[in-house]
Order: sequence, then structure tokens, then C-alpha cells
Amino acid sequence: MGTEYIIGAVALVLGGVAGFFAERLLKAQAYKSRDEILKQAERDAESVRKSGELSAKEEVLKRREQAEREFNVTREEFRQHEKHLDKRENSLEELQNNVGKRERMLETTQQKLADKGKALEARDRELDKLLKQEQEQLYQISGLDQRAATDLLLDRLGRELQSETGAMILKHEQETKQQAEKMAREIIGMAIQRYASAHTSETTVSTIDIPNDEMKGRIIGREGRNIRAFEKATGVDVIVDDTPGVVVVSAFDSVRREIAKQSLNKLIQDGRIHPTRIDEVVAETQKEMDEFIRRSGGEAAQEAGVSNLHEKLLDFMGRLYFRTSYSQNVLRHSIEVAHLTGLMAEQLGLNATLARRCGFLHDLGKAADHEMEGGHPAVGAEILKRYGEKPEVVHAARGHHDDIRVDYIYTVLVAAADACSASRPGARRETLEKYVRRLEELEAIACGFPGVEQAYAVQAGREIRVVVDPTEINDREAAKICRDIATAIEQSLTYPGEVKVTVLRETRVVEYAK
Repeated sequence: MGTEYIIGAVALVLGGVAGFFAERLLKAQAYKSRDEILKQAERDAESVRKSGELSAKEEVLKRREQAEREFNVTREEFRQHEKHLDKRENSLEELQNNVGKRERMLETTQQKLADKGKALEARDRELDKLLKQEQEQLYQISGLDQRAATDLLLDRLGRELQSETGAMILKHEQETKQQAEKMAREIIGMAIQRYASAHTSETTVSTIDIPNDEMKGRIIGREGRNIRAFEKATGVDVIVDDTPGVVVVSAFDSVRREIAKQSLNKLIQDGRIHPTRIDEVVAETQKEMDEFIRRSGGEAAQEAGVSNLHEKLLDFMGRLYFRTSYSQNVLRHSIEVAHLTGLMAEQLGLNATLARRCGFLHDLGKAADHEMEGGHPAVGAEILKRYGEKPEVVHAARGHHDDIRVDYIYTVLVAAADACSASRPGARRETLEKYVRRLEELEAIACGFPGVEQAYAVQAGREIRVVVDPTEINDREAAKICRDIATAIEQSLTYPGEVKVTVLRETRVVEYAK
């Protein structure tokens, strides 16, 4: 027990001693660390101080260098400005010197001019004196007084002025003619543009279809009495030949031919064909035809804007319904010419009503040219004069084909409108034979060139398309062939308008997938 107490006391004492030394050791280390920290802080502070001083010195140096640069720039600008001022001062001095020189030269020039002016005045006086002396000498030599010489001079000047005036008149006439032609083209073009009539061509048919050949015998009748009665009543020739299913009616008068055609159709439909029935049907058809002609003439006059026409003139115009010229219906042509003439007259400030009347009646003679001697212009003028039409209308009918001297402007307008109506595309057509022949000739001309494989005339002969062999003809040769074909067509054929030539050259490669 005692031993354990002693051991515990010793241990306690040893523990206290150890704690004391430990505490001393810790305090010593703490003092040592404090001193090191303080020394390190002093070293850091010294380092920061030195770094700040260096930075401040560097900043001062930078600002000094920048200030020196700015000073140098400013000093250089002042030097440049000073040089510029020096140059301007020198320029001003030179300018002042030049101005002084010019002033002195101007004074000298003015003095010289004044001297020359005085000299010229003296010479003028001397020349006037010499001219007077020469005039007196000329008067003495020529034996003319001043008045006679003046008249002679004025006469000479008059002849010279007359010659110059004639030249000026010719020049202005030429210019006026060109301007008038330009204006005329514009007026005609505007009139055609404003009046675009749909063209319909009425053709007179002289063949009549019959149901069977038996009807031919009934038309002829016993010993030909029916056909003789029909020809006597209608004034036409009836041709019954071996052509199956057709009877031909032939007559120079288109109205008679139309009456005969309608009468024969009625007789065929009725089936009763004998002389008495023929006379009845022909008389009935004649009456219907007279009413139709009068109505057609009135409707045409109303459409053309022409009023107060004599009934006989309406009859003549209605007969033109059955008259054609190169497949162009003459009555429709007359209406079209009336509108064109009226439009051109309005553009020129003329009487449009009178112009339409002249245009509408210009071809009236075609309704009676087979009954009266002379061409249709003279026949039409005679009829119009007979029924009291104005001289302008009569003259337009007589002179619209430039057969006589033109006395009225309306005749010129009617002639222009007549040409426009007749020559516009589609107005007049060729016969089928001529049409086919022209197409064949076009294709034959194109096929005659080497390297051409095929040629096709299209668009009614207004274009021909030529296909060439690409292995024989290259692009340049194709262009030359196109030009040569166009030249050959121009030299060989006669055609309306123009023909477009198109040469096609292409290479085709074909393969088959098997």
C-alpha cells in the first residue's frame, strides 16, 4: 500500500516536472516563431516599399517620356504651321507683285488702245472720204445717179435672196414631207389598231348537192323542159354532168346564182319539179332575196355609221354581200374601209361622218359592173352621182385606185384604208392550188441545198423549218445555209408578207436498256 503510494507520488512529481519542461519548451518555440514572423514581416514590408518606389519611378519616367513626345509633336506642328504661314506670305507677296505688273500692263494697253482708236477714227474719216470720191467717180463712169445705182443693187440683192429663199423652201418642203409621212404612218397605224375587225369570208357556192342521181333526170325533165324553164326563169346555166351527187349552177351575176341555188334546193326538197312550180318557186325566192338584200344593205350602213342613204344605194350595197374579191367579202370590206377612213379623218380633224360615207360607198360599182360598161370605180361614181351624193363621195369612188387626179383629201384616206383592209393578214386568201404549190416550192428550194435532210413549210407558208445533217454541217455552215435559203426564196418566189427560215441542227444519241 505504502509502496504504491510512493510510486504514485513519484509519478505525480515526474508528471509535474515533465509538464513544466514541456511548457517551457512550448514557450520557447512560441517566442522563436514570433521573432521569425516579425522578421519576415519586416522583410516583406521592405520588399513592398522597394517595389512601390520602383513602380513610382517607372510611372514618373513613362509620364516624362509621354510629355516629351507630346511636346515634340506640338513643337513640330508649330514648325509646320510656321512654314505654311511663311509660304502664304511669300505667295501673297508674289501675287501682289503680279497684280502690280498687270496694272501697269493694263495701263499700257489702255494707252495703246486709245492711240489705236484715234488712228482708226482718222482712217475711218479718210476711208469715208475715199469712198465718197470713188462713188462719185463710179457715178461719172457708169452714167448712173445714186437712185439708179441703188435700184440696181436692190434688184441684184432681190435675185440673190430669191434664190436663197427657193433653196430654203425646198429644204423645208423636204422636212415637212418627211414629218407628214411619219404622221401619216402613225395615223394609219392608230386607226388600224383601234379598228380590228374579225374577218369572215363569204363564198358563193355554185354547186348543189342532190340526194341521188335519179334527181338529175327530174331536174332535166321530159325532153329538157324543166331545165329550160329553170334557166329561163333564173337567167343561169345549169350543168348536169356525170359527176355523182352534184349539179353545177353557173352565172356571171352572183345574185342570180344565189337565187338559182336557193330555188333549186327548194324544188329538190319539195320534189315537185315542173315548169309551173319552177316559176312559182323562183318568184318566191326572188322576193325573199330582194328583202334580204335591202335588209343586208341597211344593216351594213348602220354598222358603218352611215345614214340617209337612198333605197337604191342600199340595194346596191346589199348585193355586195354575194360579191367576193380574192375570197374577201366586198360588203364586209366596205364596212371595214368606212371605219378605217372615219378613224383617220378624226385624227386629222376632218369630217368623220363624210369620211365614213366615202369609205362605205367606194366599191358600190362592183354591184353593177357586169351590167354597165367600165370598171367598178367609174360605174360606182356614175351611180352615186345619179342618186345625189356629194362630190367628195363621188370622187372617192372614182379615184380610190389612183386612176385620176386627187381633188379631195377624203379620196386619199379611202385609198389608204382600202389598201390596209385588202392587204392585212387573213383578209384575202390564195386558191388551194396556189397555196399548195407555194408550199411545195418552199420545201423544194430548201431541200436543194447540200446537207439538208428534211424541210417543212408551216404556218400557212409563213415559216419553213429545215433539218440538216449534223455530221456534214457545223454551226457556222448552218447559219450560212439559213441565209442562203432566205435569199433563194426572195429571188425565186412571190409571197405576201415574209417567210421565216429556221435551220435545225442537233445530234441525238439513243441507247436501249436490255
